[in-house]
Amino acid sequence: MALHLRPPTITTDNQRHPSLPMHSNNPKRLRGFTLVELLVVLAILGLLAGLVGPQVMSFLGSSKTKTAKLQIDNLAATLDMYRLEVGRYPTQSEGLQALVERPANVQTWNGPYLRKGDVPKDPWGFDYQYRFPGENDPFDIWSLGADNREGGDGENADTRSWD
Repeated sequence: MALHLRPPTITTDNQRHPSLPMHSNNPKRLRGFTLVELLVVLAILGLLAGLVGPQVMSFLGSSKTKTAKLQIDNLAATLDMYRLEVGRYPTQSEGLQALVERPANVQTWNGPYLRKGDVPKDPWGFDYQYRFPGENDPFDIWSLGADNREGGDGENADTRSWD
């Protein structure tokens, strides 16, 4: 069985190689987009982003508030577990850190009580506030929202354990 090799095809400027694109004088040539077509598409995309963008951002803000509420509920349940084992809630000076580090005067501590070994930050990256004894419940936990200040509306509103 003989192996036959074909010599490479050499073309001149007047001949078109099958793998090369068609010349512009061919009526079946491939066309690109015109500048006007590209501008129309960009304008449509800009309008869609302008209409949809604010809705997505408001949804994102409400998601962070809901996440803060879930984390506060989780911290409250963890504090209840701490109380069952230690016999009391962490003091104001011990704070939420008592859930991950044994306070000096506690003998029956079986922590850390939080899985990752550290107290989570609120969805905006700030520390949760803790007060014991609480003014509304045995303890109060709250987040100050996106602005990290008391009060506010929307995403800046406080999220509290007693609401």
